[in-house]
Amino acid sequence: MPSFDVLHGARITLFPVLLAYGSLALPYPLVLTLAFCSGLLWDLLNLQVITSTATLLKTPSVEVFAGTSVVLYGLLGTLMHGLRPLFLRGRWEIHVLLSSLCTIAILLAEFLVLNLKRGGFDFPPVMWWRILAPGAIALLLAPVVYLGFTILANLLHYPVRENPREPRGLHRGI
Repeated sequence: MPSFDVLHGARITLFPVLLAYGSLALPYPLVLTLAFCSGLLWDLLNLQVITSTATLLKTPSVEVFAGTSVVLYGLLGTLMHGLRPLFLRGRWEIHVLLSSLCTIAILLAEFLVLNLKRGGFDFPPVMWWRILAPGAIALLLAPVVYLGFTILANLLHYPVRENPREPRGLHRGI
């Protein structure tokens, strides 16, 4: 999404929120597939190629390689999937909070990787806006996204809240 001047250039990032819901609703192999696709798409959308005129060869260099976020998305998807039993019991609040924290973690990790690549750590106040504002927006958007995907899953008869370890038809109190 485009950047907002009111938020000092911060952008709304939907990939971490989609990954968070996918890691709750999908089986683990599909969570890893979603993490791979989301991380790769995130890196390709934010790919920065720098061409330097200072060198004689004038070869372009990439600041963050495509595929770097795949590992981070995989770790965060695994963390969210590990908390799936809470979601299956109807507790979704912790996952909304985690989708916000995952958004902040992804943006902070990308910023730290860029600083390591550039050889110095500079934390201007505008960068904190660009890291924390998308996390706050993700906190507000996550319940809407979760509700929308849950309604879509119900319309498509996909069992989001069904625990595959419990046999069908058995009730807990009986």
